Amino acid sequence: MPLSEKEVEHIAELAKIKISKNEKKLFTKQFNEILQFFHQLDEVDTSSIEPTFHVVDLKNRFRDDKVETTLSTEEALKNAPKKEKNFFKAPKLFD
Repeated sequence: MPLSEKEVEHIAELAKIKISKNEKKLFTKQFNEILQFFHQLDEVDTSSIEPTFHVVDLKNRFRDDKVETTLSTEEALKNAPKKEKNFFKAPKLFD
């Protein structure tokens, strides 16, 4: 089922971008071309292929935990644009 211009307009609103009428037509066409590629993939018979979780064989690379010296409070705060006592000072996010 192809995307409509109204759905593309909704996507633009969600992304908080303004698009012109010409862009809306262009993006509708481009989105539908992309979705057509996915529909082609749906037609591929994958019944004999075992499901995978990762395309690449990944392995976790852990390092040994070592106790090391850390920055002192003064050293950590020396380039801070604003500080208060022993803390970084940042603008309030909530009242």
